[in-house]
Amino acid sequence: MENKNLQIATFAGGCFWCTEAVFLRIDGVERVVSGYTGGQIKNPAYREICTGRTGHAEGIQIFFDDDKVSYTELLEIFFATHDPTTLNRQGHDVGTQYRSAIFYNSESQKQQAEAFIRLLEKEKVFDSPIVTEVTELGPFYVAEDDHQSYYDRNREASYCQFVIDPKINKIKTYYGNKLKENTSKDAI
Repeated sequence: MENKNLQIATFAGGCFWCTEAVFLRIDGVERVVSGYTGGQIKNPAYREICTGRTGHAEGIQIFFDDDKVSYTELLEIFFATHDPTTLNRQGHDVGTQYRSAIFYNSESQKQQAEAFIRLLEKEKVFDSPIVTEVTELGPFYVAEDDHQSYYDRNREASYCQFVIDPKINKIKTYYGNKLKENTSKDAI
């Protein structure tokens, strides 16, 4: 078995079911964990996060092999698969728990994230200003088991069909060369 030196990226881009489903399909991503970060209380539960009062965002931690996919490539996919211009919302999901955020764990990640946002702004990729926060990673609390791999276990659910399927189609269209081998051939 290979001994890989995995890196960790932590993003929040709305509902973690969506961001997890996207990044699980990227070649070089070994594992994605849904959870909560950026808030004020210890060990929050989903029902508390849903109130928006804890300050936590629904986020994911991506464990990736940077020999196969770089942090910058992950940033590109992150910005392409959610709306970083809406404050505390993604589509019908509204509240601070759905904010757009990058939680960096090194000065290098912070610099890369800030530089990427500056580039997107300079190139006017979005019609509105980017509101994605770039914040140092604090405690990350793993979400309950029923939130892990949610999309893959619940593809028939209407939320998955109407909200997540279009994101999966988008990465298949624009990032087909970055997908894991078995993902690019699979139906949604």
